[in-house]
Amino acid sequence: MASNEDSLRPWIYSLLVHLTIVALIAGSLFWTSDRVAVSIAGPIIEATLVGPAQAPQPKAVKPKPKPKPVEPKPEPAQPKVEEPAPEPPKKDLKDQEKVTDQITQLKAEQDKVQEELRKKEQIELAEKQAEAERQEKLKEEKLKQQRDKAAREQAEKDKKAEAARLAAMIAEEAKTGQDGIDTSLEAQYYAAIQSVVTAAWLRPETTPPGVRCTLEITQIVGGEVINAVVVNPCNADEVTRDSLQQAPLRASPLPYTGYESVFKRKIRFEFKYDG
Repeated sequence: MASNEDSLRPWIYSLLVHLTIVALIAGSLFWTSDRVAVSIAGPIIEATLVGPAQAPQPKAVKPKPKPKPVEPKPEPAQPKVEEPAPEPPKKDLKDQEKVTDQITQLKAEQDKVQEELRKKEQIELAEKQAEAERQEKLKEEKLKQQRDKAAREQAEKDKKAEAARLAAMIAEEAKTGQDGIDTSLEAQYYAAIQSVVTAAWLRPETTPPGVRCTLEITQIVGGEVINAVVVNPCNADEVTRDSLQQAPLRASPLPYTGYESVFKRKIRFEFKYDG
């Protein structure tokens, strides 16, 4: 709006000046005195018209209305010239390389963490599997030990039963006096002990026939064996000697009931093996 007013102001001033000049010229025409020279015989009379005879005053002319200012036509819009797009700022290669290195390092750290987690999971899984296998082995071992124990107990029972049977047979034979030589209760007692110890002996595979060893047994009341040693004479090797010393301990307690009157704390007898 300020630009339109500035452009109209000189035009308005020019129009007012011209109107003022026209009004002044018109006013001067109406106010001029008319003088008429009349030629009559006689002296020259100069007359001046006064009053009504004077020329009528001109009618006041109404000033013409000021023309409305003509608004200047808007100038046609100039085609907008597109300014070239500013060039994007050039990235600093060093900063870009730094960012790339940081991204690479971060990815490497993430990969490292993932790898450690994977290894940890594998280790935990392996430990669980190993623990499960260990528990399974312990269970199997326990069952095996129970079976072996039951088998050993049953074997001991069978041996003791067999030894008791043999002792009874020997005692029965002893009653006859061993062909009339000895029919005493003591002879039966020795024969019963020899029978159960022989039944409890675990013969090594390397023991040859013809073994003759003297076995000394120490026991307490009730027949429980507290010691057993092989004494000379004995023609057996060390392995066989050790097995003979273990036989009375496995046969413990030795026969006692019925032999209380002939019980002896220490007893010796000859152990024989003829294959």
